[in-house]
Amino acid sequence: MVYDERNKSKRKGIKGILYNFVFSWQGLTYAYMHEKSMWIHAVLSIITVILGLFLNLRGIEWLIILIALGAILSIELLNTGIESVVDMVTHDYHELAKVAKDTGSAATFVASMIGVITILSIYIPKFVEICCK
Repeated sequence: MVYDERNKSKRKGIKGILYNFVFSWQGLTYAYMHEKSMWIHAVLSIITVILGLFLNLRGIEWLIILIALGAILSIELLNTGIESVVDMVTHDYHELAKVAKDTGSAATFVASMIGVITILSIYIPKFVEICCK
């Protein structure tokens, strides 16, 4: 992509907003095409939503689940961005490059663990209720 094309997103009004959507879509597309972890999160998110439909979640439960899933996917996208910038700067081993990549990965891990705990705290009581009827 040419840098001048990127500057179009700085335009004001509807045209600038549309360019921003296009660039955001390109970022999502890139992440899903090149990052295996994005696919893993996406598949687990779909399974989570299907289970939520099966368990007949209430509105607030859906909201909590969607916030958790959105946070995980958003942080994974940020991690992809960090890794791309580090790879652009150097392919050689450098301790600070390792720190950047490892801490980005750790952020995704922490968000994923908090998300799993949050989702399980909603789903486990529902499963117990179904099994104990």
